[in-house]
Amino acid sequence: MADLPEHAAARPGEPSRRSSAGPAERPAETEGERRRRRAQFLRDLAEARELRDRVQPRRAKTARLRHAMRMRTFRW
Repeated sequence: MADLPEHAAARPGEPSRRSSAGPAERPAETEGERRRRRAQFLRDLAEARELRDRVQPRRAKTARLRHAMRMRTFRW
């Protein structure tokens, strides 16, 4: 196991040393960078949902009907 990277050498039940380092090692991220990353993630997520709805129309229709039922029975 000497040729494996440090995070790959950890046993399945043990946390790797790299993950226990904490946020102190990471450079500080600005609010704008975080918002840009989040916006990109949400765009990718919406694109993936649209693709899934196109390739699985029956599942998409079922999900729409289920959501509509939840909205009708929800009490404010």
